[in-house]
Amino acid sequence: MTVNEFIGELSSISLRNVFNPYRDVCTLSDHIASPSLRCQNLTLFLNTILKHGVRSIWLGRDLGYRGGRRTGIALTDEFHLTALQDTFGVFGVVKATTDHEPIKERTATEVWKILTVIGQPILLWNVFPFHPFEEGEPLSNRRHTGQEFDLCRDVLTTVFEWLQPITVVALGADAEAAVLNIGRKCERVRHPSYGGQTDFAREIYKIYEMPWPLS
Repeated sequence: MTVNEFIGELSSISLRNVFNPYRDVCTLSDHIASPSLRCQNLTLFLNTILKHGVRSIWLGRDLGYRGGRRTGIALTDEFHLTALQDTFGVFGVVKATTDHEPIKERTATEVWKILTVIGQPILLWNVFPFHPFEEGEPLSNRRHTGQEFDLCRDVLTTVFEWLQPITVVALGADAEAAVLNIGRKCERVRHPSYGGQTDFAREIYKIYEMPWPLS
């Protein structure tokens, strides 16, 4: 499967109370070109990752409304799109994927603090690749359902078959459960949101065998 074929598959999926950033236009923040720009961002990111032969994946649970819903890149908000170039060498990403001013996401902020220290390309993904929201509240976050995961299981399976990762880091219990569900192994770390920033960082440093700077 090529990157374009993969993104074509992603953009073909439509689910109730789920925002697909590669297909859908948010009436609250997007312009008409937003989905195609997010597809462009993801294309550039995946092509760069595959070119480097990356063998490490970090997996979140779902896209957040402040992050990947707007940028098209998992665990990445608009403030950190430039870090894709500085840290991973991903050139050409578009920041103006929405009509609004950039907003920060807590998870993206903590994730990129560590990525800039590690300094090596890592595939950022979510076990459910879209943004599930509460009915009638498009700018809310909820956990995807088991049925929704099953409908998108092949996407996650494809990512693993493509990359053949050596290191798989699951951010939180839900991401870990999904990885185990498709018969893969991973190392679970504390999710960086809701007070878990220090534990998250310490556990990542251990996985990548870096000296903990606060000891």
